[in-house]
Amino acid sequence: MARTRAALKADRLAVVGPTLLVVVDRNPAAQLLVIILARPDRNWQMVGGGRVSTGQAGRHGYFITPTGVFQHTDAILDYRAEGTFNENHIRGLGRKGMRVWDFGWVTAVKGWRSDGETGEIRLLLHATDPDLLERRLGHPASEGCVRISAAMNTFLDKYGVLDADYEAAAADDPSYEAVLRPDRTPTAFAGRMLVIIDSSMPMS
Repeated sequence: MARTRAALKADRLAVVGPTLLVVVDRNPAAQLLVIILARPDRNWQMVGGGRVSTGQAGRHGYFITPTGVFQHTDAILDYRAEGTFNENHIRGLGRKGMRVWDFGWVTAVKGWRSDGETGEIRLLLHATDPDLLERRLGHPASEGCVRISAAMNTFLDKYGVLDADYEAAAADDPSYEAVLRPDRTPTAFAGRMLVIIDSSMPMS
């Protein structure tokens, strides 16, 4: 909770009403996602969570998932996994229909270098191969994105946890309506912020 509050404060972001935050701890010993109900005038509450995989160090082409607050807005259109296999017979984004949340281009440390050199990655929140890679959640394994389970993907998607802007946009733009689940039940506390922290690092 304290690290999440500090991250919001560092970006000069305030919680002005009850809202859900999706918080990821990239600490290699943690690799967790928690959903927090944040309120300006009451204690914050954790309402659920699960294991994730973030960026893996020491492997060429793999970036360290950056920390900070990343906004999910209608400036970028999300998409859904096609469920196709790559050359290694892996469905990198999970089963067909799994939601892919797109947070745009961000700066991240190149995990295969020791000098802290950075590069640009497309930060995504997405499911992973249900047969081969989902069992590895809980350990760093991604190229820099945040991998989640199919169950968590479905939960965030069905209840629109990060879709505050998307629901508003869908009222006027059919392309946003097409991304959202037709059977969704949007929460009244929908938010737009993915907060990535690292509990292995000292708090500033």
